[in-house]
Amino acid sequence: MSYTPPLWPVSVKGVALDAHDRVLLLRNERDEWELPGGRLEIGSPDGAQVPDESPEAALEREIAEETGWTVTASQLLDGGVWIYEPIPGRRVLIVTYGCSNLTPEVEPVISHEHKQLGMFTADEVPALNMPDGYKQSIATWFWLREAGLDDCERM
Repeated sequence: MSYTPPLWPVSVKGVALDAHDRVLLLRNERDEWELPGGRLEIGSPDGAQVPDESPEAALEREIAEETGWTVTASQLLDGGVWIYEPIPGRRVLIVTYGCSNLTPEVEPVISHEHKQLGMFTADEVPALNMPDGYKQSIATWFWLREAGLDDCERM
C-alpha cells in the first residue's frame, strides 16, 4: 500500500481599496463577506487553459474577473496565511495579499460567483459576518497604509 499525501486547496485573496479607502468585499453563498480572489489555475493538458505563473498573477486575474478592477498584488500580509473550514470537513489554505488598485475610480462590478458586492470602511469591517482571518488581513493592510510605509519597508 502506497502513501498518498493529502492535498490542500489553496485560495489567494486580496485586500483592495477604492479611491475612498473602502475595502471591496463579496458576499458568498454562505452569506459571509469575503475578500476577492480564488484558486490558482493549474492549466489543462490540451493547453486551452494556461497555468498561473504565480500566486500574485492568479490573484490579479481573479480580482479582474470578479470585480473588473485592475490590481497589483503588493505583498503577502502578516497574519494573512491561515486555514479556513467553510463547511465541516472541508479545509482551505488562505493566502492573503495587500493590493495596489490601479483603477480605484472604476466602479467595481459583481460576477456570477457572488451574491453581492460591498464597499466598507475600516471601522465597519469588525461587525461584518466574515471569518476572523479576513478581518485580520484587512486590519493589517489598513494599518500599513495609514503608517505610510512603502513596499520595501513593508516587507
